[in-house]
Amino acid sequence: MKHLLNLLAAVALLVWGTHLVRTGILRVLGANLRHVLAQATSNRATAALAGVGVTAVVQSSTATALIVAAFVGQGIVTLPAALAVMLGADVGTSLMAVVFHFDLSWLSPLLIFLGVVLFIARQSTTVGRVGRILIGLGLMLLALALISESTRVLTQSPVVQTALKSLSSDLLLEITVGAVLAVLAYSSLATVLLVATLAASQMVPMDVALGLVLGANLGSGLLAVLTTARSALSVRQVPLGNLLFKAMGVLAAAPLIGLWLQHASPMVGGTATQVVAFHLAFNIAVALFFISFTGVIASWVGKLLPPAKDGALSRPRHLDPSALATPSLAISCAAREALHQADVVETMLHGTLTVIKDNDLALAEDLRKLDDTVDQLYSAIKYYLTKISRQALGEEESRRWTDIISFTINMEQIGDIIERVLQDVEDKKIKKRRNFSDAGMGEICELHGRLVNNLRLSMSVFLNGNVRDAQRLLEEKARFRDLEHTFASNHLARLADNTVHSIETSSLHLDLISELKRINSHICSIAYPILDSAGALSPTRLRQANLIAASKPMPLDKL
Repeated sequence: MKHLLNLLAAVALLVWGTHLVRTGILRVLGANLRHVLAQATSNRATAALAGVGVTAVVQSSTATALIVAAFVGQGIVTLPAALAVMLGADVGTSLMAVVFHFDLSWLSPLLIFLGVVLFIARQSTTVGRVGRILIGLGLMLLALALISESTRVLTQSPVVQTALKSLSSDLLLEITVGAVLAVLAYSSLATVLLVATLAASQMVPMDVALGLVLGANLGSGLLAVLTTARSALSVRQVPLGNLLFKAMGVLAAAPLIGLWLQHASPMVGGTATQVVAFHLAFNIAVALFFISFTGVIASWVGKLLPPAKDGALSRPRHLDPSALATPSLAISCAAREALHQADVVETMLHGTLTVIKDNDLALAEDLRKLDDTVDQLYSAIKYYLTKISRQALGEEESRRWTDIISFTINMEQIGDIIERVLQDVEDKKIKKRRNFSDAGMGEICELHGRLVNNLRLSMSVFLNGNVRDAQRLLEEKARFRDLEHTFASNHLARLADNTVHSIETSSLHLDLISELKRINSHICSIAYPILDSAGALSPTRLRQANLIAASKPMPLDKL
C-alpha cells in the first residue's frame, strides 16, 4: 500500500510540475507567444511550425489550443490556419516528451534550488516567475525518478501483474484508459512520460504502452474540447477539429501497432525510448498527412458547430472562460468585450438623434432597453476581470486591467444618461407635440455629430493607446464645452426674441445640451489614463481654479 501511495504521489508531482511550467511560461511569455501565433498563420506550413515552437516552450498542446481557439473566436486567425497550428502543437509536445525521457534527474536538485531562490527573492516580478518555471522543471524530473523507483517495487506484486495483464487483451480498453489518464492529468505530456517510465520498469508490456500512448493523444484532444465547452461556438471549433484529427489518426494507427513492434522497435533502442518515439512518429505522421486537409476538416467543423447568426447584443461575445488560465489572453478578451459594449452605446447614441427628429416612440423604447444590455455587459466584464489573477499580471497588463474597468464604467454611465435623455424627449417633446426651432435643432445636430466622432475616437484611443489621439480627445472636450456655452447663449437670445418653439422647449433644450456635454465628458475621460502613463497630463483646471480662488481676499459678508 505504501509503494502504491508513493507512485500516486509521484504522478501527482509530475502533473503539478507540468502545471507550474505551463502557467509560468504563459505568464512570462504569454503576450509574445500570442504575437508569434497571430503573425505566423499566413500559410499552413508556417502555422504548423509556429505551433511546434510555441508548444515546445509551453509544454502543453492544450494551452496552445486555448490560445488559438480564442484567436479564431476574435476573428484574428482563420479556422484552417488554426487547425494547422494545432497539428504542429501536437508535434511540439511530442518533442518535449523525447527530451524529458532521458535521465536528467541530476538536474532536479539544481533547478529546484535556483527556482526557490529566485521565486522567494523576487516573487512578484519576471525573475520570480522564471524561478517558478525552474521549480516546475525540477519537480518534473524528480517525479520521473520517483515514478521509476516506485514502479520497480510494484512490478513484483502478483496483484499488480494480474491487473496489468487484463489490459493486454483489449486495445480499446488501453486507448480508453490512456485517454482518461490524459484528461485527469490535464496533460498528454505527463501521461506519455508516465507510460514510458512504466514500460521501462516492465510494469506494462510494450504493446499495452503503445495503446496507452494512443489513448493519451486522444485524451489531449478531448481535454481541449471539454475545457472550451462553455465558450462561444467559434472558439469551440478549433478543439473539435483537432479532436477529429486525433480520432482519425488513432483509428489509422491502432491496427499498425503490431507492425511498429515488429519493424520499428528493434531500430529505436530502449523501452522508454520506443514509447516516446512512437508518440513522436504518430504525431508527425498525422501532421504530414492532414496538413493538406485542414480546409476540409474546417468545413466539417463549420457544419457541426456553425457560428451563431443571431444578432443579439446582450450576450457577451468575447469573454472566453477558457482564456482565464492565460491572464494576458483574458485581458485581450475583456478589452474586445469592452469595445462590444461601446458598440451598443454607439447604437443608442445614433438612434437618439432619430428619436429627437422624428418623434419615434417605438425606437425610443427599443433604445432604452439597450441600456439594460450595456449594464449587463458591464457586469459581465467586471465579473470576468475579477476572475483574472492580478498576481499573474505584469505591470503593463495591470494597467490595462484598470483601463478596461474605467472604460466600461464610462460606457455604462453614458448609457444611463442616454436613457434619461430619451425619457425627457418622450415626456417633454413627443407626448406634448412640441418641436425645436430650426436653429435649435441645428445646434443639437452639430453637438450630436461631434459626440459620435468623439466616441469613435475614444474607442480608437482605448484600443491603440495612441498619445496623440488622446490629446486630440481632450482638445475636443474643450471645443465641446465652448460650443455648449455658445449654444446656450444663442438659445437665451431666441427666448428674448420671443421665438415660440424656443419658449416651448426651453427647459428640454438646455437640459439636452447639458446632458450631451456630460456624455462628452465621460467619453473624453478615457484619454486621461493614456496621457497619465505617458507623462503628458497637465494639472487639472480645478486645481488651478482653486489656487486662484484661494489667492483672492474673502468677501466681508463671508467673514
